[in-house]
Amino acid sequence: MTQLRLPDAAWQHADGLKKLLAALDDAHGGPRYVGGAVRDTLLGLPVSDVDIATALLPNEVINRLEAYGIKAIPTGIEHGTVTAAVAGKNYEITTLRRDVATDGRRATVAFATDWQEDAARRDFTINALYADPESGEVFDYFDGLSDLEARRLRFIGDAHRRIAEDFLRILRYFRFLARFGGGQIDADAIQACADGAHGLTALSRERIAQELTRILTLKNPVASVDLMIRNGIFTPFLPELSASAAVDLLRLVEREAQFSQPASLPARFLALLTRDIVAADKVAARLKLSNKMREGFGHRLRASVPTPFNVRAIAYRADIDTARDAVMLYAVDADVPECLARLERWDIPTLSIKGGELIAIGMPAGPLVAKTLQAIEATWIQEDFPDAARQRELAIEMVNAALAGLIQSN
Repeated sequence: MTQLRLPDAAWQHADGLKKLLAALDDAHGGPRYVGGAVRDTLLGLPVSDVDIATALLPNEVINRLEAYGIKAIPTGIEHGTVTAAVAGKNYEITTLRRDVATDGRRATVAFATDWQEDAARRDFTINALYADPESGEVFDYFDGLSDLEARRLRFIGDAHRRIAEDFLRILRYFRFLARFGGGQIDADAIQACADGAHGLTALSRERIAQELTRILTLKNPVASVDLMIRNGIFTPFLPELSASAAVDLLRLVEREAQFSQPASLPARFLALLTRDIVAADKVAARLKLSNKMREGFGHRLRASVPTPFNVRAIAYRADIDTARDAVMLYAVDADVPECLARLERWDIPTLSIKGGELIAIGMPAGPLVAKTLQAIEATWIQEDFPDAARQRELAIEMVNAALAGLIQSN
C-alpha cells in the first residue's frame, strides 16, 4: 500500500468540519475522507463535495451527529448514507460496506468494518482512495495512486464483474475517462463496456440522462464519446444518434474553444442527433429531459441556417442562447465570427408600435390592424430592428398603403 500525505486544501478548513469529524471518531481508524475529494486534492483540482467513510452504523452516525448539534438527514440510510448539514455545508457520510447481491441496477449491502473490503466494492481505483483527516495519510488499496499519476482509468478487479453489478458504471467509465484519462486506454475495460452495453436498457432513463449530461458538460468529451460510438454504447438507448455525431461534436467543441464560448448542453446534445425535430423530441421524452430542454431542442432545430443577416432575427424569435447555439451548430465556418459579434452585447428589442397607434393614424379597428402590425414587424426585422422613429415611419407608410388598398377595392 502506497504511503502519501494529502496536501492541505481550503476545503479541509471549512467551518464545522472539525466538529463533524470529532463526532464520528471510531475504533476502526475512522472517519476518513474518501473518493473525489481525495482524488481531486491530489490532482490540485477544486473540491466541491466531500464524502466521509466511517465504520459506525448509520443509526449510530445519526445519534453522534445529533449529540454534537449537527443536523442529520437519512438520505440513503438503507445503503448506509447519512447527510450531515453543518455550517451551511452538506457532507455525505457512508458506513463501510460490502456487496451481498447485485442485479445490475442496485446492490444489497452489508455493513462492514474492513476498509479494504469497502474499497473493493467501488468502481475505479482512482475513486477508492481514503485519507485520514488528522494525519493526512492516504490509504490506497488497489494502486489507484499509480493510475492517477499515469492518467489511467482502471476498474477494481474484473471489469465485466464490476459492470454487471451496476451497468451505469459503463457511462461512468467514459465520464471519468474524459476527465482523468490521457494515458494508455485499458482495452479490457473498453471491451467489458461494449459487452455490457445491452444492460443499459435495465437502467432508469433518468440515471442514463444524468450520466450522459455529466459527460457532455465536461470540457472536452469528444474522445470518450467517439469511443462510446465505436463500441456501440449508445445503441441501446439512443438510436437517433447521427452517423456524423463524433465529427459534429468535435466541430462544436473546437468552435467553443476558438471563439471562447461556454459549453451549451442543448447544443452538445443536438450535435449527437440527426437534425430532425421529431427525432430530437423522442430523445427528450425517452430520457425524460426537462420541458425547458425539450422546448430548446425544438427552437434550435427550427432556426434557419444562421448568417450575419438573419442571426438577430433568430434571437428575436427565440432567445440569444438559441441563436448562439444555432450559430455554433449550423453556421458555415466563415459566418461564425460575425454572427457571434452581432449577438454580443445585443439586447433583444421590442416593437414599440401598437394597434392603438395605427388606429390613431387613421386605420379602422378590425382584423386589418393585426395584419398591418405583422407587416410592420416583418419589415422592422428585415431592416435589423431600427429605432422608434423608423418604426413610426413604417407605421405611417403601411397604414397609408393599407388605406389606399381599401379605397381601390371599394
